[in-house]
Amino acid sequence: MAVAMRSAVQKAGASPRVSARRSVVVRSGKTLGGKGPVPAVEQDAYEYLKTCPGVSAPFDNVFDPAGLARTTNLRDLKRWRESEIVHGRVSMLAALGFIVGEQLQDFPLFFNFDGRVEGPAIYHFQQIGQGFWEPLLIFIGVAESYRVAVAWATPIGTGFNALKDEYEPGYLGFDPLNLLPEDEAARKELQTKEINNGRLAMIAIAAFVAQELVEQTEIFEHLFLRFEKEAILELDDLERDIGLPLTPLPEELKGI
Repeated sequence: MAVAMRSAVQKAGASPRVSARRSVVVRSGKTLGGKGPVPAVEQDAYEYLKTCPGVSAPFDNVFDPAGLARTTNLRDLKRWRESEIVHGRVSMLAALGFIVGEQLQDFPLFFNFDGRVEGPAIYHFQQIGQGFWEPLLIFIGVAESYRVAVAWATPIGTGFNALKDEYEPGYLGFDPLNLLPEDEAARKELQTKEINNGRLAMIAIAAFVAQELVEQTEIFEHLFLRFEKEAILELDDLERDIGLPLTPLPEELKGI
């Protein structure tokens, strides 16, 4: 029987050693490198995405106009989703930081006791001196080390740059106020709200940075100038209708 098997393998163009190894792989459920189990049928990335939080109105299905989810695998899709959630959280903090920082920069106790922090938030980075960045970098390093330990697989073999199979993207187990519901539907709804707010924050912080780079004005200062310009234009329409001289538009508002 062994002779017959060897003959069949040789006719198929494969060596007996490779064929035997493959049969062991199939029986044991291991990869050729012995790095982990081989799933019988890998879950479709697009179908997985439809079950995740973040699918909401006005897009009742997955919003993927570029078709990226249909052309990738599940491992890469989970890594992209982890990146989206992390960037959304950072953007929510950044957008809040822009607004709060610009409003409290004149308050001495807000780490501005020497008065050197002023103007648009995009320039606060260069104005803050020693004593702030060092603790912040340590905090970021500790937080990222924890996230890597919880989420990321050991970077060897085929597991390089991949999340752990059992890890749910975005869920680090950090819930000191116990806000995450135990009910599955309520939990998914809360996670959807977080993701949607994170997506909005990514757009908002990009707009904040672009606006301040172009106009060199703070966020609320830009907003109030817009309101002032609109008020003057509305007043001009009223004055034009009743035959009064038009209120001139200040020079600083003409470019807005």
